[in-house]
Amino acid sequence: MNSQYNFSILEDIASDLSGEVVSFPIFLDITFQVRSALRKPDLTIEQLGTVVSAEPLMSTKIIRLANSAAINRSGRPIVDINSAIARIGMEAVRTVSFAVAMEQLLSSKKMAPFEALSRRLWEHTMHVAALSRVLARRLTRVHPDEAMFVGLVHDIGVFYLLSRAASFPELVDDPAELHQLLVQWHDSIGHALLAAMGLPEEILVVVQEHEMERSVASPTTLAEVIFVANKLANVQHAWRDPTLCEPVDASILFELFDAEGLSTLLVESAEDVASLKSALGT
Repeated sequence: MNSQYNFSILEDIASDLSGEVVSFPIFLDITFQVRSALRKPDLTIEQLGTVVSAEPLMSTKIIRLANSAAINRSGRPIVDINSAIARIGMEAVRTVSFAVAMEQLLSSKKMAPFEALSRRLWEHTMHVAALSRVLARRLTRVHPDEAMFVGLVHDIGVFYLLSRAASFPELVDDPAELHQLLVQWHDSIGHALLAAMGLPEEILVVVQEHEMERSVASPTTLAEVIFVANKLANVQHAWRDPTLCEPVDASILFELFDAEGLSTLLVESAEDVASLKSALGT
């Protein structure tokens, strides 16, 4: 990557992320409001419900998540925000706040030049988040909601890079160069962005290393859950431009993982994955 405009955007981002005040996209405001609320040790469901209710889209997603097949096993409908928060738990509220922010960013006017890429990226993100929760619950002792959150933000570096690339006409007009920038830098940028947001070191490492090749017969750790979920999602819903890279060979997955167990799990959890994607997406 030798072009001057790629150097310029990376220099611009490095300056931003190394400063005392980071220029976050306006859409992330809701995530900071939720984070501030969750830091209060005596926070009640009612107080969190008040914060959430200020963002109608977020309220809708939380109620949908509470009614999803993956979470609401009883099937009894939940219609109010406080009951929904009680059902999904406060950790999942953080996940939904990021989902709202990331979705709004991709659908914003400035991102119009990247419409096709944005659709692929959002589909991939929802799929990884849903798979991460299912894999964590079915195969590990990792908290399912933590896995779903990290699955949601694992590619946040791509979102951030796209939001900054929109201000560089040369990148907008050069899909191949943009693609190279995203592939090469999204994991490191994601690490730096989440570090600036004050997320725990364990999550930062998982995000930075989520594409690092490894052998995983069956996932046991958070890092392995995200790695496997990302690999699986790339078969059907990769964000990379299919005209600029080789498609993912599904057979590779069954060389990396327990093939029989993986196939069975995917079949058995298909409804749960679909319901979580539907709840988090639009």
